[in-house]
Amino acid sequence: MSVRIKKAVFPVAGLGTRFLPATKTVPKEMLPIIDRPLIQYAVDEAIEAGCDTLIFITNRYKHAVADYFDKAYELEQKLERAGKTEQLEQIRHVLPKGVRAVFVTQTEALGLGHAVLCAKPIVGDEPFAVLLPDDLIWNRGDGALKQMADLNEASGASVIAVEDVPHEKTGSYGIVATDKFDGRKGHITQIVEKPKPEDAPSDLAVVGRYVLSPKIFELLESTGTGAGGEIQLTDAIAQLLTSEQVDAFRFEGTRFDCGTHLGLVEATVRFALENPKLAGPAREVMQKMLAE
Repeated sequence: MSVRIKKAVFPVAGLGTRFLPATKTVPKEMLPIIDRPLIQYAVDEAIEAGCDTLIFITNRYKHAVADYFDKAYELEQKLERAGKTEQLEQIRHVLPKGVRAVFVTQTEALGLGHAVLCAKPIVGDEPFAVLLPDDLIWNRGDGALKQMADLNEASGASVIAVEDVPHEKTGSYGIVATDKFDGRKGHITQIVEKPKPEDAPSDLAVVGRYVLSPKIFELLESTGTGAGGEIQLTDAIAQLLTSEQVDAFRFEGTRFDCGTHLGLVEATVRFALENPKLAGPAREVMQKMLAE
C-alpha cells in the first residue's frame, strides 16, 4: 500500500488566448462557473482527495489567482459590518484551515512537463497529483481525483485519468494503449501525444488529472523538447512506463472542456441545473429560449 497523496500541482501559467479579450486581464482559471472560478472547482476536488498542499505554477504577470486565495481584509471587514455572514463565510473558506497554497513562477513557457517540473522542490520524494483546471469534472459521488487517489493508495502505481473520444478526434489528445483493461482500469503499455487516427493505439484519451510517482521529475529533467518545442509530460510518462506501473483509469463523472467556449457554456448549464436556487428558473429560461 502506498502513502496517500498530500500535494497537488495546478499548472496555471497559460495565457488563455482562446478567451481573449476577456483573458487580457482575467486569467482563464478565474472565469466563473455560476459564482465560483474554474480554479476553485479543481482546488475543491484536490482537497476532497486528501491534499493539503496546493502548488500553483503561474507566470510573472498573473496575480489574480494568488489574490483570490489570499485574505481580503477590507472586504471581510465590510461584509462583517454589513451583517452579510453568508458571503463572509464564502470568502473566508476558499481554502479550509490546514490547507496551504504555494505559488511558483514558471519563468519560461516551456510546456506542461516543464510546469510540473517547477513543483519539484515543494513536492519532494512522494507521489503527487496534477490537475488541469480547464478540465472541470462533475460527479454526484466522489470526485475524479479522490477515485484516482484511492486506487494509487491501494496499488502504489501512478494513475492517469482517461475517457473515450471519437476515433477521428485522437489528434487532439494524448492517447493510451492498455493491457488487461477491465472497463474501469488497466495497465498502460503505450502513450502517444496527439496521434493521427490511423496511428492511434486506442480511443482512450488522457484527461487533465494525474497521480504521479516522484520519479517523473528525474525523467522530466532528462526529457528534451517534444511537440511544439516544449517539454511534454506525455514523453516523460512514456519513459516512466519502462520502469514503473502506470494505470489508466476511466473515472466516474462528466468532463467539461472549459478551455473551449462551448465547454464553458456546457459546464455553466450543468451547474445551474444542479443549483437548488437556480435549477427551476434556469430550466424555464432555457425552455423559453429554445422555443423562440
